[in-house]
Amino acid sequence: MPGYMRPCRYCGELVPPDSNACPICGKWNPVDELRCPKCRSPIKESWKSCSHCGQGLSVACPACGKTTFFGDHCQQCGARLMVKCQQKKCGFEQPPLGPICSKCGKPIAGGKK
Repeated sequence: MPGYMRPCRYCGELVPPDSNACPICGKWNPVDELRCPKCRSPIKESWKSCSHCGQGLSVACPACGKTTFFGDHCQQCGARLMVKCQQKKCGFEQPPLGPICSKCGKPIAGGKK
């Protein structure tokens, strides 16, 4: 849906309002509000847990291992907070919510224990 350009929450450049990723900095979810990785309810960076489902909003980044807010990207290294299933036929990407792939049910490296 066309509309007014909106500033990217990460780099500040103007991007289309329906962007999934910023075309300038490449970060995911540049204009929508932050959402809980488990239930997709709106969250804020100052919160310790989701007000809807209670999901803790602090996680170890799968890329750098440092503790960060469980938003779209690591606050320390900037990597997207996703893990990928290593099964050849699956390859599903998901937030690191648990040790099991939510698509195929196999163990997934980098998921929360």
